[in-house]
Amino acid sequence: MVDVLCVPFPVLQSSPSLSFKPRLCPLIPPLRRRLHLKSNPLLFPLFSSSPSFFKLPPRCSSSPMPLQLSSLSQDSLLYSRAYWVTKTIIAWNVDVVEGSCYLYASKVAALSVTDNGIQGHDLEIKLEEDRSGLHPYVIEKFPHIRDYKAFKLPPVLDAKNLVKCQLAVAEFNSQGKCRNATGLQLPGVLDELFSYDGPLGAFYSAEAVSLCLWAPTAQAVYAHIYKDPVGGSPLEIIPLEETNGVWSTKGPKSWEGCYYMYEVSVYHPSTLHIEKCYANDPYARGLSADGKRTLFVNLHADDLKPEGWNELADMKSDILSFSDISIYELHIRDFSANDDTVNADFRGGYMAFTLKDSAGVLHLKKLSKAGITHVHLLPTFQFAAVDDEKENWKYVDSKILEKLPPDSAEQQEKITAIQDDDAYNWGYNPVLWGVPKGSYSSDPNGPCRIVEFRKMIQALTHIGLRVVLDVVYNHLHANGPFDKDSVLDKIVPGYYLRRNTDGFIENSTCVNNTASEHYMVERLIVDDLLSWAINYKVDGFRFDLMGHIMKRTMVKAKDALCSLTKERDGVDGSRIYIYGEGWDFGEVAKNGRGINASQFNICGTGIGSFNDRIRDAMLGGSPFCPPLQQGFVTGLLLEPNGHDHGTKDVEKAMLASAKDHIQVGLAANLRDFVLTDFEGKERKGSEVLCYGGTPVGYALCPTETVNYVSAHDNETLFDIISLKTPVGISVEDRCRMNHFATSIIAPTQGIPFFHAGDEMLRSKSLDRDSYNSGDWFNRLDFTYNSNNWGVGLPPKQKNENSWPLIQPRLADPSFKPQRSHILAAVENFTDVLRIRYSSPLFRLRTANAIQERVRFHNTGPSSVPGFIVMSIEDGNEGIPGLSQLDPVFSYIVVVFNACPTEESFSSPTLRGRTLQLHPIQVSSTDETVKKSSYEASTGCFTVPARTTSVFVEPRKV
Repeated sequence: MVDVLCVPFPVLQSSPSLSFKPRLCPLIPPLRRRLHLKSNPLLFPLFSSSPSFFKLPPRCSSSPMPLQLSSLSQDSLLYSRAYWVTKTIIAWNVDVVEGSCYLYASKVAALSVTDNGIQGHDLEIKLEEDRSGLHPYVIEKFPHIRDYKAFKLPPVLDAKNLVKCQLAVAEFNSQGKCRNATGLQLPGVLDELFSYDGPLGAFYSAEAVSLCLWAPTAQAVYAHIYKDPVGGSPLEIIPLEETNGVWSTKGPKSWEGCYYMYEVSVYHPSTLHIEKCYANDPYARGLSADGKRTLFVNLHADDLKPEGWNELADMKSDILSFSDISIYELHIRDFSANDDTVNADFRGGYMAFTLKDSAGVLHLKKLSKAGITHVHLLPTFQFAAVDDEKENWKYVDSKILEKLPPDSAEQQEKITAIQDDDAYNWGYNPVLWGVPKGSYSSDPNGPCRIVEFRKMIQALTHIGLRVVLDVVYNHLHANGPFDKDSVLDKIVPGYYLRRNTDGFIENSTCVNNTASEHYMVERLIVDDLLSWAINYKVDGFRFDLMGHIMKRTMVKAKDALCSLTKERDGVDGSRIYIYGEGWDFGEVAKNGRGINASQFNICGTGIGSFNDRIRDAMLGGSPFCPPLQQGFVTGLLLEPNGHDHGTKDVEKAMLASAKDHIQVGLAANLRDFVLTDFEGKERKGSEVLCYGGTPVGYALCPTETVNYVSAHDNETLFDIISLKTPVGISVEDRCRMNHFATSIIAPTQGIPFFHAGDEMLRSKSLDRDSYNSGDWFNRLDFTYNSNNWGVGLPPKQKNENSWPLIQPRLADPSFKPQRSHILAAVENFTDVLRIRYSSPLFRLRTANAIQERVRFHNTGPSSVPGFIVMSIEDGNEGIPGLSQLDPVFSYIVVVFNACPTEESFSSPTLRGRTLQLHPIQVSSTDETVKKSSYEASTGCFTVPARTTSVFVEPRKV
């Protein structure tokens, strides 16, 4: 028998036009009791793939979609094809000519479908079509239903109580035959009636603890208070009282340090029942292990603050402009899980960052000294798939794995056998956004994770590094009323997760897309960001699949963060940088759910987005193209690997086009930057095209572009180079290419971004998606003894199709770098970082400054292939024209030679200057770059193979 609340309540004010039928109805057993739609193969075959230019991120599996069922069966109510968009309007995609439509409601969820229509209702209301259609503001909020019909509800309707019921609409023909029936989607009316800006979560005073929960569709809410993090009976069960959709209560101060769970009685459309859902607080700031319960924790308590915490904002490294940022992307566990210089109790966790002289910390200090300003940490919130309790983790003996051949399949077999029970996952499967992940702490219960997270932030600050958190607001790991990791979908079912026109959850981001176009979803995101900024003093946020979030949400978040002050909030919000993945695909593509935060929409906001154009031009193709397709760095045309790119003329055009894409990227990928393309035509960045006509340039200011060549997704830089280059070249050449790629990113205008380990030739044994590949394939060695190449065939699930390419490379010992190669790569990387910070000309702050000062030479149809020449000009104090920015250098020329041979280029424009090789390269341990030369009389630059050479014109003293 389904659990119900039987207390009657008034649904309507009296009106002669309504047919109100209060009665007791037998509870009809539902068709699918405790139905989990997402796992029902009968109802949900796999959905079709994304467009060819973008496919689902490989770390996730597709979620199923429903089959078409009979429109006149109990299954009809599993669909929610109608939308209650305002208090008085329901939108439905049906044509009612001579028939009629009705709305039905049942407080106890007793609705059923028969040939005669809907049975088991407490209320039946006739709907009248509004021939004027949906109001423009409804269409703006829900553009995907712009063509739906509008049906009017009586203005006297008690909608606030009605949304607590099971609801359905039915359409009848002129003979009274029911032709169509479906459930309703409620976010529109919930936003209109219950949008709320007051307190939510737990609040602490000297005398009491208060709870507030937004749950307008709930019929009852109770707080279960526990002494312990798990087990035992509740100390008490407290009913919450509702005011306009917000449930609240006040308890004694003794609750602090205890735990709680919410019991929410609510209609859930996935089961067609009133369910008792047990959930954590969406605004939780502390948890027990694995999120079993929410911790009552006051983040402002002094005993949760490390010494000097309140003064941390004053210790932050100076960032005068976001153009001064360089980002290093790092996974918390990768940083120290295999570092023998770290205490075993700290390995893989927050506290590893607090050590003074571990190999990893010493490496971060080296990078900070060279110029890295921000460490981007992969997800640190409470995510699923890694048990918080360390004693539950499973391991594979690494000594056994080390004895296996470098191309063996046994390593991956052993790793994948335990991959869901080990300590490793990237963490892009959110459970609760606002609490640090428990598995990275010494004790996942109580406030330990909070204190240790703060100590990590503090330690990184002390070595000159600011911290960026990777936030994943685009989806949630779980849904439904029963999954232990489901939270938001238990509190207000059908509201937080974006649904398609059938009423089923959209899954284009992998699973359970969230709906930031709904007011309280947007509010939760902004509140969560503010909590991390204020309570943990973080310095930036990277948004996973930002394109699935609305632009309005991103702008609101940026403005809210920017308003924070050190005096009031303990942080300077004007120095918090936000950026993300602006991919435009799925149901949000082309503004399908409102104006989304895609690359093209987000420009002009100051919010950054990843520039995949420069990455693809450098490496070749895209992560979804043939693996051997080459690019500017990996030997296209100049060092063929046997892949059929087309004729030589086609390859020449591909290389020339890739060069143009890189040049636009070097100029911050600006939409309006003008350059001469490979055909000799002057074009703006937006007029240089890729991806079937997509513009390369899209940014309006330099800090809206995050330039990168590799990230945690896909193969590492060294691996992709090892895969795409000819088998016969030497490991020295591949190492050289690795450094060459990072040396292109380092001097770009905009913000350079580096994946941890690229500077050490990091390998994952050619794994293209290591999100769940364990410590073995993700190892980082900050002692520089190994780059992790050749540790077995990468996991079968995502890599098997490429094993025929991978296996001979892993088996060949000549592919593996030696320690000397790794040390050279680290030194070369720090050199190009130091060069970036040797002149403000590499970090211009405005689009206008870039257009005025940055020029590209060696352009047009007669240009030298694989050779980019970029100049940056400065002005002179007291001389009209350009202002002076650099007190040391008046002119800079950067030459990028991707060719396998030394190349020369003469420029009449650059003749007669007093250019010389940059002092950092003159004193470099890289003997190759020292061979670079410039001849003033001819304006000729000679640069060695696979080398970036920087020439500077010192100011006259």
